[in-house]
Amino acid sequence: MKKIAFVFPGQGSQSIGMGKELYERFPVAKAVFDAADEALGFSITNMCFNGPEDELRKTVNTQPAILTVSIALYQVLKENGLTPNIVAGHSLGEYSALVAAGALSFSDAVQLVRKRGLFMQEAVPLGEGSMAAILGSERQLVVEICEKAQVEFGSVQAVNFNCPGQIVIAGKTLAVEKATEMLKAAGAKRAVILPVSAPFHSTLMKPAAEKLAVELSKITINDASIPVVANINGQAITNKQEIEVSLVKQADHPVEWEDCVAEIINFGATTFVEVGPGKVLSSFTKKIAKEIDNLNVEDSNSLEKTLDYFKEVR
Repeated sequence: MKKIAFVFPGQGSQSIGMGKELYERFPVAKAVFDAADEALGFSITNMCFNGPEDELRKTVNTQPAILTVSIALYQVLKENGLTPNIVAGHSLGEYSALVAAGALSFSDAVQLVRKRGLFMQEAVPLGEGSMAAILGSERQLVVEICEKAQVEFGSVQAVNFNCPGQIVIAGKTLAVEKATEMLKAAGAKRAVILPVSAPFHSTLMKPAAEKLAVELSKITINDASIPVVANINGQAITNKQEIEVSLVKQADHPVEWEDCVAEIINFGATTFVEVGPGKVLSSFTKKIAKEIDNLNVEDSNSLEKTLDYFKEVR
């Protein structure tokens, strides 16, 4: 029997209308949206389906919205007999992975990621922090140039090691701009400033991590029923104490996504299913491991394709 990995996307994958078809077709998906609205005390469902775009893009809304859509999709897959052997999620997606693994209740997770979004936004005033994607540069070079830029211009670090040739840096706005100039001069193919409202996963997120630790101490975290690969080190964990520690650290530490994918492959998974809006993680996986079968589920069409694939391989 093939081992299957479910991977869950993070911020940036949102789009208006996400999850609507599934909400209308599957009672289990509708139940997730209804539970999210109840837990949050407002209609995140309406925001997912109708926007407006500028509201959905706010971190404090994006995080619970993507989590809700991802878990609605997960429940539809589960109802159709498809469950993972191992899970992981990129940044915010790690919370979706932990819900899928039974470590967090959905109700706790959706409230937690809304607070996480708020804490991250509060940690750095709007406009004072930014992020940039560096394309076509070596990992070591990006780290070294960020260290140089940091000495001169303020806080900046490599924060997402997504796949070969794609690393994201984050920090103070000026420091990020200067680091991108230095990286281009050192041979990076492209450097793209990202449309985000805060420097996620950088050391500037320390205040957010501290507030998150307080919130995490108030909720029940269970041992995971299947391995969850942690962003902070690419290690598979199931222990509830380790899960709590890794979620706190995750806020102000880099996302080691390349290492996460390597760990999932090392575990023996040969098929990855991206569960949630967009196909960002699928594109990363293709660059990290070409031999892996890559599927995604974000709407009715992709759901049918994925279910058909598993009917054939079984």
